[in-house]
Amino acid sequence: MVYDYYNLAEQPFGMTPDTRYLYLSPTHREALASLSYGVQAGRGFMSIIAKPGMGKTTLLFQLLQQLEHSARTVFLFQSLCSPEDLLRSLLHDLGTEDHGGDIVRMHSQLNEFLLLESRRGKRVVVVIDEAQNLSDSVLELVRMLSNFETPSQKLMQIILAGQPQLAEKLASPNLVQLRQRISIVARLKPFTLQETNLYVGHRLRVAGYDFRAPLFTQRAGAMIAEHSEGIPRNINNICFNALSLGCALKRKMIDEEIIQEVMDDLDLGSESGMEMAIREPKKSALVPRMEWRWPFASQGNQPPRASTAAANAGIRTLGLRTHQRVWLPRFATAAMLC
Repeated sequence: MVYDYYNLAEQPFGMTPDTRYLYLSPTHREALASLSYGVQAGRGFMSIIAKPGMGKTTLLFQLLQQLEHSARTVFLFQSLCSPEDLLRSLLHDLGTEDHGGDIVRMHSQLNEFLLLESRRGKRVVVVIDEAQNLSDSVLELVRMLSNFETPSQKLMQIILAGQPQLAEKLASPNLVQLRQRISIVARLKPFTLQETNLYVGHRLRVAGYDFRAPLFTQRAGAMIAEHSEGIPRNINNICFNALSLGCALKRKMIDEEIIQEVMDDLDLGSESGMEMAIREPKKSALVPRMEWRWPFASQGNQPPRASTAAANAGIRTLGLRTHQRVWLPRFATAAMLC
């Protein structure tokens, strides 16, 4: 319904890491170029660090797509694991059969695989996402994986991707040997106002919007940039809700009133761009709350619970009884005097 109303071929503000929607801001472009150069130069360890929602995963998928013809790539998502689990997952994703051996045998299997790929002229690139969750023991195993090398080249290159806590963890004295091996550290910064507008326009263009008329007013774009704090995931949430509300209200253009309505429902005022929680909606000046419902979530639009209604009724009943206790004795006294 929303697609048809705004003449879109698909949802432009989805939450999946689709590389078609990757917008390369200056810091995103620099990070992608740095990691790509590091892989081509044979650097052993690299890292990319950014706040949640900044597009790390999408950017890394783009990098792996660029390497798909020249390297064997692995993307590890599970970071809450033991050293044995990480090594077993790595072997599984590389297509090496797990014979249920101990960590020494798995090391031997991995070494044989890496030497075989090296003879074929292919490098092996491993990305570990959410690396800030790795324990020190797992990070020590990751450091030891850099020992797989020949006199002329590294047999495996590892990219650690994570949130700012990863930088804090790597700064620990316990991990100084790993930190010394990381030759490239890329960082992603939030979008500026101009970059936010370009990002929104890029996603609309990919989704098929024709731009014969602007979809968002200038003021609406400024509010999106302000309330999202320039974080792509927040921008997507706001724009997705704005299009849903605009369609429900039959608005062809998203203005500041619709964005304000969205911000009332997505209370971001006290958030730092890392969490977005849907809370109880505030009263809207655009449309009575009982006449319209969000098509994607109903948590904030539930009718009052029975206990709440009963409590309200109880308050009214209590007020009536109190009124009666105060005035009835007075009426009785007046009648006796008469």
